Amino acid sequence: MRIVIAEDAVLLRAGLVRLLTEAGHDVVADVDTAEDLLKAVEQHEPDFALVDVRLPPTFTDEGIRAAVLVRSQHPRIAVLVLSQYVEERYASELIASRRDGLGYLLKDRVADVGQFLESVETVGAGGTVLDPEVVSQLLVRSRHRQDLDLLSPREHEVLGLMAQGLSNASIAANLFLTESSVEKHIRSVFTKLGLAHEDGGNRRVRAVLRYLGYPDPGPGHPAPAHQSNQEFRP
Repeated sequence: MRIVIAEDAVLLRAGLVRLLTEAGHDVVADVDTAEDLLKAVEQHEPDFALVDVRLPPTFTDEGIRAAVLVRSQHPRIAVLVLSQYVEERYASELIASRRDGLGYLLKDRVADVGQFLESVETVGAGGTVLDPEVVSQLLVRSRHRQDLDLLSPREHEVLGLMAQGLSNASIAANLFLTESSVEKHIRSVFTKLGLAHEDGGNRRVRAVLRYLGYPDPGPGHPAPAHQSNQEFRP
């Protein structure tokens, strides 16, 4: 993939460039401000943007606001956001904008190189990857999980790992199950949540949305776009 990175920490940015380059990706720009991120996106038209939540000059929400703007103006670009801490408000804002090709991870996860690169591939392919800590906080906020009462404890575990963006193989490894067992549990989750086979790969995203308490847009319908009440100004 052609990737743009926005990260103000010089060493981390350099490490990300090297890591992604060695994994076979083309880092077309690495910048340290939200303004430069938007310029790089316009200039290079990348496939993927890796963005720090907090960027100069105020180190508050410049990065996340730029990420939401990128997703609004360039729907085909996948976005993976990195954050030092769980910031539930920012996570909710980003997820509300659209859920395909989206990731929100704590920076500590980069240390697990294999899992981080798998997350990049998942998001780049149109999937959703959410940090376990982000998932936990969103679940506390959730008020719409009655339909999940039908799931068994194991199915809850499987769906929770799906929400983190793990592949079937990774879910199997985490739960010490075979991949065939994981596939069986996922089919059961889809059935209990009423997600028809005809929905295809979209079922996985829709199941995760229900798990997190977000409205299900239904098959073939994108999630409603988020209208921010605060225009981005670098």
